[in-house]
Amino acid sequence: MSLTKIFDISATALAAQSVRLNTTASNLAAADTVAGTPDEVYKARYPVFKAVLLTEQLGDDQGSVGVAVDGIVRADRPAKVIHDPSHPLADDNGNIYMADINVIEEMTNMIEASRAYQTNVQVASMTKRLIEATLRLGQS
Repeated sequence: MSLTKIFDISATALAAQSVRLNTTASNLAAADTVAGTPDEVYKARYPVFKAVLLTEQLGDDQGSVGVAVDGIVRADRPAKVIHDPSHPLADDNGNIYMADINVIEEMTNMIEASRAYQTNVQVASMTKRLIEATLRLGQS
């Protein structure tokens, strides 16, 4: 594998972690939202990754493996029931429903995604420096 293939691999990982960061940010933003029925409650979203041969994406004949987002799934956790008859969205029983989003879990997920993103940026940066150093060797 040539050093330039590393850029392709890192680019797929950066794109995947960007989706992960965005879905986590959406989950955090909706953590305190309420609804009038359990069906209307925000459900946390999580990306599903899969390994892909870059030949499929780039038309290359050498088999490099990258990562892609296979889809985004919604959590199936039930909504939290809060009894608040004075709330404007309260149902006939005086209940409102809140998304079951664990903020600590989401923050941990965001830190993991951020570090994975940062690592892939460092891989691409180091690869660039190696290529530049190799080119300088040829100038001597």
